[in-house]
Amino acid sequence: MRTKDFSFELPGHLIAQYPPAERGQSRLMVLDRKTRAREHRMAADLPDLLGTGFRGAASGAAPPLLVFNNSRVRKARLLGTAQTTGQTAGAQVEFLLINKVKNDAPSPDGESGTVWRAMVRRAKRRRPGSRYVFAGGVEGEITGIEAGAGEFRIVKFDRPINDEWLDKNGRIPLPPYIRRSDTAADSERYQTVYADVIGSSAAPTAGLHFSRELLERLAAAGIESAFVTLHVGLGTFLPVRVENIEEHKMHEEVYRIDDETASRIENAKTAGRKIIAVGTTSVRTLESAWNEASGKLRRGEGSTSIFIYPGYSFKVADALFTNFHTPESTLLMLVSAFAGREFILESYAEAVREGYRFFSYGDAMLIL
Repeated sequence: MRTKDFSFELPGHLIAQYPPAERGQSRLMVLDRKTRAREHRMAADLPDLLGTGFRGAASGAAPPLLVFNNSRVRKARLLGTAQTTGQTAGAQVEFLLINKVKNDAPSPDGESGTVWRAMVRRAKRRRPGSRYVFAGGVEGEITGIEAGAGEFRIVKFDRPINDEWLDKNGRIPLPPYIRRSDTAADSERYQTVYADVIGSSAAPTAGLHFSRELLERLAAAGIESAFVTLHVGLGTFLPVRVENIEEHKMHEEVYRIDDETASRIENAKTAGRKIIAVGTTSVRTLESAWNEASGKLRRGEGSTSIFIYPGYSFKVADALFTNFHTPESTLLMLVSAFAGREFILESYAEAVREGYRFFSYGDAMLIL
């Protein structure tokens, strides 16, 4: 299957640049995989859609179980001033810290984290030996280039960089298709209300539609929630640069499922309740952790580079709540695997005709 098989035309004005005024006030396209029917609703209608009589479940079955990703986005976007002599000296260079790659000897206060894997803007110009000064006089030097990943550099700082420092000096890493500077409001709106475990480079954006009030209404309707953690890395969003999608390799991401969550999901499946994954990251976590031999989820921490595209047989997720994704992306390929490529592209074309808002701050889709 070719990458261009997942292309579609999207007018620029439909790419959401700001979130809706209130969480849960986004539009929702509801898809039925069996009947190929489409319905236009609102995200706020979820308690009614998923409550008694949920059409994705057998008659008389208990309401479904929603599975969310509770990873929190770190303020990992940094601006550094180039110090290397030459034409770039004094230039402002954007870095996006992805993860620590080395635990150096602890500093006197017990912290570590001086070496980070980072994505760098205009990476070809950022060679090993290039030095930069960041907020508070912190100095960093590019010490290496990650093999097979042209955008990524290894950066060594002259002091530990931790989440407390990033909260004070970093910025929220809005996606590049949001063509504006981040604001103070983004620090709150580009996080889910249930974000708990810091570590993501981008938000698990399907969860941005859920306000505390909506979660309370879902609970009142008898719809339970469970939380897994997958720290979203930029590998999820990097373009597919091969013609044949089977040749694409995903970057690893770290996930965790605690015993209580795993038991609740397993018990729901045994009882015939449907599992609704909120977001593609929740799907990838569940499918990565499923042990087909035992029929159970692996507990604890793991890592995954799972790439889901048409032909994949889903083991855990029965339904999917997700945003509208970028053309030719691994996210669109996953959704196409779930509902069928032609049906998804037809639905995307209808979303364009109906003026739906796309991508991180855009509208949503529920696939039953």
